[in-house]
Amino acid sequence: KAALLAALAAQRGAALLASEKQPHRARLVARALEGNPGPYAVIAADGTRPAWQAGAFDRVLVDVPCTGLGALRRRPEARWRRRPEDLDGFAPLQRELLRQALAAVRIGGVVGYATCSPHPAETRAVVDDVIKGRGGLPAEVEWIDARPLMPGVPALGDGPDVQLWPHLHGTDAMYLALLRRTG
Repeated sequence: KAALLAALAAQRGAALLASEKQPHRARLVARALEGNPGPYAVIAADGTRPAWQAGAFDRVLVDVPCTGLGALRRRPEARWRRRPEDLDGFAPLQRELLRQALAAVRIGGVVGYATCSPHPAETRAVVDDVIKGRGGLPAEVEWIDARPLMPGVPALGDGPDVQLWPHLHGTDAMYLALLRRTG
């Protein structure tokens, strides 16, 4: 994802900052970015305790850790490692990462909230809770309809968010919500 975003940013004269909490994962991202055009940097930082100033970015993609239930078609053995209570463990982290991402964009900036889970507790419920201000929303937010940004992709649902499905889209069960900071 970072390599694709870096290439897209370079086409627009923008820079990419990729952040991974674990140093070994940051090194993997840096390796994937080698040879990519345009300016980019990779840091090891905790998104719940940002190493950057509030309002520093035009765009943020927060790809949250999750149960991985959306990747079961590729990793069927994962179903034996997950329990219902796992959802409760990820929810606070997902909400805090989204809140911090919203604080990281300037007014008018956009945050993409992405996860590889189809479970409502990791997708729409997280976004709804953060938008409704439960737990301290750092900014005023507008939910953007993501469907027009995926022309030619069928059956995207009622929106404004997008849930992709293996049986409809030939992908993992990925989720995307786009939020614009308005204040």
